[in-house]
Amino acid sequence: MKLSRLPIFIILAAFLSLPAAGIAVSGQNLPAIIPLPLEMKPAEGQFKLDQQTAIYFDSALSQEAQYLADKLKTPTGFTPALKPLPSAPADQLPKNAIILAVDRSRSLGDEGYTLKTGPEGVVIKAENAAGAFYGIQTLIQLFPPEILSDKKRAEADWTVPGIEVRDRPRFLWRAYLLDDARWFHGIQTAKRMLDQLALHKMNVFHWHLTDDQGWRIEIKRYPRLTEVGSKRKDTQLGTWDSKQRSGKPHEGFYTQEEIKEIVRYAAERHITIVPEIEMPGHATAAIAAYPEVGTSGRPVEVAITFGRKYDIFNVADEKVYTFLENILEEVMALFPSRVIHLGGDEVYFDQWLASTQVKDMMERMKFSDPRQVQLYFTNRMSRFLESKGRRMMGWNEILGDDLDRAARGGKAAPQSEIGQLARNAIIHFWRGSLELAERAAREGHDIVNSLHSSTYLDYTYEDIPLARAYDFEPIPAGLAGQYHPHVLGLGCQMWSEWTPTRERIEFQTFPRLSAYAEIGWTAKERKNYQDFLERMKTQRKRWDIQGIGYAPEGFGK
Repeated sequence: MKLSRLPIFIILAAFLSLPAAGIAVSGQNLPAIIPLPLEMKPAEGQFKLDQQTAIYFDSALSQEAQYLADKLKTPTGFTPALKPLPSAPADQLPKNAIILAVDRSRSLGDEGYTLKTGPEGVVIKAENAAGAFYGIQTLIQLFPPEILSDKKRAEADWTVPGIEVRDRPRFLWRAYLLDDARWFHGIQTAKRMLDQLALHKMNVFHWHLTDDQGWRIEIKRYPRLTEVGSKRKDTQLGTWDSKQRSGKPHEGFYTQEEIKEIVRYAAERHITIVPEIEMPGHATAAIAAYPEVGTSGRPVEVAITFGRKYDIFNVADEKVYTFLENILEEVMALFPSRVIHLGGDEVYFDQWLASTQVKDMMERMKFSDPRQVQLYFTNRMSRFLESKGRRMMGWNEILGDDLDRAARGGKAAPQSEIGQLARNAIIHFWRGSLELAERAAREGHDIVNSLHSSTYLDYTYEDIPLARAYDFEPIPAGLAGQYHPHVLGLGCQMWSEWTPTRERIEFQTFPRLSAYAEIGWTAKERKNYQDFLERMKTQRKRWDIQGIGYAPEGFGK
């Protein structure tokens, strides 16, 4: 998916959400492909990769051809020759070849593909490079799991069954969030997760880079953001109310050159990185670096405990807007994503209500509710991003709903009295009644559904077992059909308060990531949990070979 093309999402989503015609029923003898393709049926014969196999490609697919050759080389010991695809009728195409061809029929969209394997070779056709890449991921899964090994596996039989696949995704936003702000995990962890997203045909890496407990992205204009904001003296351990501490400092951040490297790595896998720079709340680390941008103006330290914090940006001060816009200028220079995530969640209003400067602003602008202050700030930042050709995304508090009071059973002023959020803003729904998501769609907002009770990977397997993850449906049941195109897709979130290591991240992420991948890709009527569990037996072998530390108990009893 090209997020630079986000304005066409609504048209494409409407097309892709239509019921699929002629869907093939999966059978027990079909390969264990995850996520399950739209159509898949057996074909005659089989294809055996050998030393003489070559990869032929259309010029537009040269990067994908090189990716495939690199993937095959190490485990097989073969070095497939890369050759331009000759202009020839289908019956004269090269034999013993893997062919990557551009399909100009425009029948399966930007990310769709067809794949056919048989005795004479493999043919993958796609309208765009992304579709060809996803066809390659299906081909990789047709091989024995040893194809994912990082060393030569001479004992493996590199044969794939004869099969015909016609495939395209259900949703255009299929995201995984990695929280690097609470714990800094580093380049190799990011790349390792990107590789898994690619194999699962997921196309958005939502990168949470700033929060109260750490600022993890170099901003050259404001060096103290990393000199101060990337370091904390201690860290809470255990759980939310724990008094236990690690007793040692924690620090780390990504240089701009490292960010560029990871963005390139993701782009090669057709994954868009959407950065999240939190504002106006979850800002303690930034305020620790530059106290003058905080509402109180007093010095603070980078938070050592987790959970919601008191300090927030002073949105009544023009210098704060300059500060944040300068930061976002550097962020946009690093990330080509059309979408920039600005957080916007869990803002404590107490500090604003105690501030003379903010109260003066509210009086001047005739605001009676601090939610109006946040909405003003959010719309202003949205306009700034829009002026740069970008689009703001934020957690659903940016709509102006009082989710805290609603959670306590109280009543607040109706959202309609707070004001209207910029129409271009994308709502990242994470908590509250699904009616809030439905209302946002009816009002014309695009939505990514990440309801916490079904998609938060920091939750235990008792809270969100694999079956519950798989059962998640991004389109709210009460949403009328004409608004379905506004549901762009879903995200699953690996918040890292209690996952300080890569091993723990993998334990929490896998196997549930496979369920979310299938939700995002597979037609709803194709989903079947028991069939999914059967295919996951092979997926476990793939993870074993790659050394992915999945949770065995995540599969249930």
